[in-house]
Amino acid sequence: MTSPDLRQYAPATQRNREPILNVLQQVLPPQGTVLEISSGTGEHAIFFAPHLHPRKWLPSDPNPSARASIAAWRQHCPTDNVYPPIALDARDPVWSVEQDELLEPLQGFEKGEIGAIANINMIHIAPWSACLGLMAGAARILPPDGVLYLYGPYKQNGKHTAPSNEAFDQSLRAQNPEWGVRDLDEVITVAQTQNLSLLKVVPMPANNLSVIFKRDE
Repeated sequence: MTSPDLRQYAPATQRNREPILNVLQQVLPPQGTVLEISSGTGEHAIFFAPHLHPRKWLPSDPNPSARASIAAWRQHCPTDNVYPPIALDARDPVWSVEQDELLEPLQGFEKGEIGAIANINMIHIAPWSACLGLMAGAARILPPDGVLYLYGPYKQNGKHTAPSNEAFDQSLRAQNPEWGVRDLDEVITVAQTQNLSLLKVVPMPANNLSVIFKRDE
């Protein structure tokens, strides 16, 4: 659903935003900027940011309509610690936050201020190459001890954690054979190849998980 002012709405956001915020408050660095990959509607950004001062929040999405929604939410719920949304595709070998000329609209932003990356409900609704790109980008951008936060459904030990997740996986693969609920062990293995160590896994409502990685020194 899209309102006349371009704001889009994702019903799941209303259900998961407070549990996610609770985890973020525990695991994020105490300052710096959180780069959100695949921000979608922008509802998470405008909800999290006021609770995360003095940290700043940088939303991004490869989809122009999503960026328009993020901008509309940012205008509707103004807060001084959310940057304007940027175009960023996790699969790109060089992200826009690594290119000075693409960051000129972000007044006051400096590349070195990103201390964490958040990625909510993307890996299963994207090709596996997006997960690979996400891990590679996190390895390039995060400082030592920087945090990568993931949220969504995962298989564990090669098995679905609930019948609802299995049905969801089947529906995703029916829409696009490249999509699907990922096996957590495979995600962790990819992260390890990029110098990212698993910090913790937190069970979340509706059979989802928060998965937190830390960039090694």
